[in-house]
Amino acid sequence: MALKETLSNDMKDAMRQRDTLKRDTIRLLLSAIGYEEKAKRTDSLPDDAVLQVLSKQAQQRRDSIEAYQKGDRPDLVAKEEAELVIVTQYLPKPLSADEIEEIVKVAISEVSPTGPQDMGKVMGKVMPQVRGRADGKQVSALVNQTLRNL
Repeated sequence: MALKETLSNDMKDAMRQRDTLKRDTIRLLLSAIGYEEKAKRTDSLPDDAVLQVLSKQAQQRRDSIEAYQKGDRPDLVAKEEAELVIVTQYLPKPLSADEIEEIVKVAISEVSPTGPQDMGKVMGKVMPQVRGRADGKQVSALVNQTLRNL
């Protein structure tokens, strides 16, 4: 079953169970997917594109949590954290630090960079493999550190 269909079915279940948080969160996800479909002028996005949208939504929640914590808004932090839990249910299992490190090592051996100036080439190899399963900032920091140690 396609990921978008799963989201639609889960939204219907949340409506039947009167779970307003889950219903509203999935509605926002489906809306974001709809906007992406309109932007790409297609009727249906493939699952990998839907995962990219969900990853963006999860990252937005993480950024909001950080901002609300700085602003001392525990009520909004709790809401965003609850939404993040729902969004992450639809994302693939996150990669461990060791798995990310291994992917970076393989990409570096394939690209043969000369130093930190080749970070874009390495990131271009790494990101498609970790998209939706690892935080881009964490991957970027690891690639940068590894390239500096060459």
